[in-house]
Amino acid sequence: MRTQPVPAHPQAPAIGALLREWRAARRLSQLDLALEVGVSARHLSCVETGKAQPGRELVARLADTLDMPLRERNALMVAAGYAPRYPESSLATGELAQVRRAVEFILAQQEPYPAFVVNRRWDVLQSNAAAARVNRFVLGGRDSAHDNMIRQFFDPGDLRPAVVNWNEVAGDLIRHLHDRVATVPTDLGARALLEEALAYPGVPRSWHTRQLDSAPSPLLTTVFRRGTQELRFFSAITVFATPRDITLDEMHIECCFPVDEATAALCRHLAGDQLERRG
Repeated sequence: MRTQPVPAHPQAPAIGALLREWRAARRLSQLDLALEVGVSARHLSCVETGKAQPGRELVARLADTLDMPLRERNALMVAAGYAPRYPESSLATGELAQVRRAVEFILAQQEPYPAFVVNRRWDVLQSNAAAARVNRFVLGGRDSAHDNMIRQFFDPGDLRPAVVNWNEVAGDLIRHLHDRVATVPTDLGARALLEEALAYPGVPRSWHTRQLDSAPSPLLTTVFRRGTQELRFFSAITVFATPRDITLDEMHIECCFPVDEATAALCRHLAGDQLERRG
């Protein structure tokens, strides 16, 4: 039996407008997309102009072909007049209890080195104690002014002055943010965050486009300095395979590893100082 569409939300965009926007982002013609999903170009044209109502399965195939994140797949379903397909659960819910334990295990295992749980817009959702210790060390005993990694690195009043290779690190962050805006055209929050980052003082004019100065290096090292002491880290990213929940789809865990023994020793020293204070 065919699933009957439900009335679209009054503020939901028309599915045709969304499809055209996503086709442009993926550089697909109407014919290309129609061939990929197995419908005629005429039928897809009618869907885009509102002359035809796509079935729920066709909407799902369109989302698959356009490689849309789960949040945007839900938006496409709603625009077509159907109920959202994927839930968005808090990590505190019982449904994600096992995931929460896995996240906490990874954060704990990363000690005495920093680890963060970050969402699609670089908001830091959770971190281990080592992350707080390192931040306070490089900031002279105070905490970051922001809970967002982009703002932390771009704000001259936050981590930015402590980053020795700021141009390299910030350029890499801007590259990822440009990519997010280009590949997920409906993410207005990412676009606003990009504009905010580019408005900070001292940001190179060339960063306003995706034509950045140089190609990304194979492995980025972030170098922090406080006085005569430096901390050098590279990062590994963990994501959850085949997520079926929006929270998991948009979340990743970033684990920082010391590049050299001096960094490792300083991290151990900071952890030891904290244990002594507790004792």
